Amino acid sequence: MGSSSTLAILVFFLWLCGICSGFEQENCTDYKLQFERVFSVPGDVAMLRSTLVSSDVFDFKTVPYSITWYNSVSGQEISSQAGHIMVHEDTLWFPKVTMNDSGDYVTILRTPSHCYRQASRLVVEERLPGECGRPRKAYQPLTKGVTDNLSCPLRNEMNKLNSYNISSSIKWYKGCDPIEDGTGGFFYWGTRLKITSVDLQHKGTYTCTLTFTLGGIKGSVSETISAEVKESYSLVPQVHEPSNDVIKAQRGYNFSKRCLVFVPGVGKPFVDIYWLDKDGFIDTNTSHRVHMLEQRLLPQNGSSKGAWLETWLIFSELREEDFYVNYTCRAYSDRGFPERYFSLQPEDPSGIAIGSVLGGMMVLFIITVTLYYLFKIEIVLWFRRAFPVFYKNKDLDGKLYDAYVAYPQPCDLGFSKDVETFALQTLPHVLEKACDYKLFIAGRDCLPGQAMVDSVEENIQASRRVLLLYTASSFTTKRHTSSTSSNNNNISKSGECGDESQRHASDSFSITSSDVSDKVCTDTRQQLECVAAMHRVLIEGSLKVVLVELEEITPAQLALFPESVRHLRKKQGAVCWWKNQRTRQRWKTCMSGADVEKTGKDSQLSASLSPSSRFWKELRYHMPVRGKRVVYPETIAFL
Repeated sequence: MGSSSTLAILVFFLWLCGICSGFEQENCTDYKLQFERVFSVPGDVAMLRSTLVSSDVFDFKTVPYSITWYNSVSGQEISSQAGHIMVHEDTLWFPKVTMNDSGDYVTILRTPSHCYRQASRLVVEERLPGECGRPRKAYQPLTKGVTDNLSCPLRNEMNKLNSYNISSSIKWYKGCDPIEDGTGGFFYWGTRLKITSVDLQHKGTYTCTLTFTLGGIKGSVSETISAEVKESYSLVPQVHEPSNDVIKAQRGYNFSKRCLVFVPGVGKPFVDIYWLDKDGFIDTNTSHRVHMLEQRLLPQNGSSKGAWLETWLIFSELREEDFYVNYTCRAYSDRGFPERYFSLQPEDPSGIAIGSVLGGMMVLFIITVTLYYLFKIEIVLWFRRAFPVFYKNKDLDGKLYDAYVAYPQPCDLGFSKDVETFALQTLPHVLEKACDYKLFIAGRDCLPGQAMVDSVEENIQASRRVLLLYTASSFTTKRHTSSTSSNNNNISKSGECGDESQRHASDSFSITSSDVSDKVCTDTRQQLECVAAMHRVLIEGSLKVVLVELEEITPAQLALFPESVRHLRKKQGAVCWWKNQRTRQRWKTCMSGADVEKTGKDSQLSASLSPSSRFWKELRYHMPVRGKRVVYPETIAFL
């Protein structure tokens, strides 16, 4: 036997001794505790799955590896035990989970050259007395008047069973009563429950139970859904213009094309329409030769059950490269992405005279539109003061606050004293004292001892807007996993940001898309505020978020921002405080003459705190409007 063979055997025995010595003795790359918890109840099947088998960790397709599970308390390796526990590579199964099974379980993944460690947490909770569902519930909305469906949140378990070629069946319950397929307007549709002609009576809790046989033991796992019925809805948008046609135009002249979209439904549609060319999205910057105008809601005629949206594609001067290109108008909605297009061809010489006339009219139109957009804020604010009768009375909408002010708290990464000063002093000084808005500010208005999750959720629901204050460091600060434990301890001591709140937070927003929850929010209270606000603006469309930018953001810093923030910033822009520090305007009050007399000292405000400065005008433009009576929304849709 050669020296190389002897060395290989020695290495093998050393590696084997390392395995037998327990996971605490190994110097493994530690991925800490998984953010997602597994919740179960006694008697159900529980499944823990490690996420270490991933290309983000190592090249698992070419590098051999082995996986071992350990009990985090005793440090002992876990092996399959008949009737109680099953180990299958990256998955740990509990066929009949008990209260004693609650705790953390550690996965060690070993390769010939390295090892990786990760912990997973199982939380077993008793069922509430007299309740048939699970203590933890996912939220899913139903739309009134249409056929809608509920999705069973047991996707991970079903995917694992399919990979084992194990057959399973799903049973649905409403409250404690079983739902039979095909009766009462309920239909089983794969992993979904289809409900025809949704009505208010369909509101309630639904439980889906997955039954299967694993390791010779028949078991089941359930999830409960809290379903609310929404009376407003939007169906698949219909693009009416353009019409997939070819249009002739003359070089050197201006040209415009409208995109007209009809959205069937009830209430305000949450649909975005964009123009695209061969290079992607066309910008809304009016200084560009080719640009699109911001979409607007057209007045409703009352005969159609739905809403009309439009946007314009503008060519200030047609050039050779603009011809023989497909320009596509696409509508983005949660129901689909319909689109239609048009293309341009050079016009015949006989059409030059007509083109000149149309070109002159278009120039006049562009000038009118440009002037409107240049002075849009001043026009709208003046119109609100002069004609409040055209606006709804916001005091009757059930909201307590005009805006919820969200900013990094002292326990959050990205906290700044300047941001805190702006939120607690500058913002109330102008919006509350000078403009009579009512704000909820987390660092000022929280009730002592109130749970943070409840406070954030309750007060955002009670607000008409969310003002999200941020600097460059608010989103570009990286998360430090090695300091998670110490940060959580400090937060718990503050009484606002404890581990328990984080646990509830992860559950309360469990249905939020990963683009929102993972890419927007990085810290504790800030995470809850961002998740709640972005879920409502991007998923539900039930809330307007106003971005307040307190310092200038460079392109390099903007590139590090989450995708959803960059999308919202591109779509509606941000109100920039840092621009206000460069420009000083003559003070004009936003109050009536009687209010000015009662608060005469407001005339001594500095220019930066004047409600008539550009920054405060723009912020007031995004704030809710108070009216004197309720009218149809189409009368103010163009605003």
